[in-house]
Amino acid sequence: MRLATLRTGKSYILYDKDSLCDADQVPQIGPATFDPDWWLAQGRVTGQAPGRGASLFLDAGTGEEWVLRPYRRGGMVARFSDARYLWTGLERTRAFREMRLTADLLARDLPVPRPVAASVTRHGLTYEAALLTVRIPGARALANLLENGEADDELLQRVGVTIRRFHDTGLDHVDLNARNLLVDNSGKVWLIDLDRCRLRRDGDWKGRNLERLERSLDKLTNCVTARNAVKQVSEGYTEGYSA
Repeated sequence: MRLATLRTGKSYILYDKDSLCDADQVPQIGPATFDPDWWLAQGRVTGQAPGRGASLFLDAGTGEEWVLRPYRRGGMVARFSDARYLWTGLERTRAFREMRLTADLLARDLPVPRPVAASVTRHGLTYEAALLTVRIPGARALANLLENGEADDELLQRVGVTIRRFHDTGLDHVDLNARNLLVDNSGKVWLIDLDRCRLRRDGDWKGRNLERLERSLDKLTNCVTARNAVKQVSEGYTEGYSA
């Protein structure tokens, strides 16, 4: 994967040259690529994911689907603006940082969705942003599998093994929860939504990641099921450490 930056007007786009350029020519992408209305007008919106910002599933026209995720703020600050962030430099924008981190993890052969492009549009002292990634075919959130009683002990242990792989690489996932862990048709576990995440040295952050996941499991399942889920994930996590 080769990343390059394109500027057009107020917008800056960080994109994968290998997938968006033909023989190193002008990239087949622009600000409209990050506009949901453009995709709707083309009749190429295939679905929508739950969550803040309402990510869209798109027919990329290349035999694969993309996920378009706008960055949205939560909490009290969202009352003033749910889409604007303070500008402190292009490489410090949330979209560029997540794009580069995801590409880095992909290069390390870790199970993350392939990033396509990130867009940042500056408005003076603020900016708006969006991210495009390749949709994982057939993937479902671990949360949905748990709610439907489809997550067996073996799968939960694989979740633990996968988390351990990311932790061994140094990834601090600040929002590790059962909706950001996906399972595809083959049973492979994937980690998504790397906004505000970073690579760090070993530390207490690993325990905080796991505690956040445990709280997520508690909210989804009854006490007995949650305890078993936490136990199986922990066993897989330890197995990953020993491997």
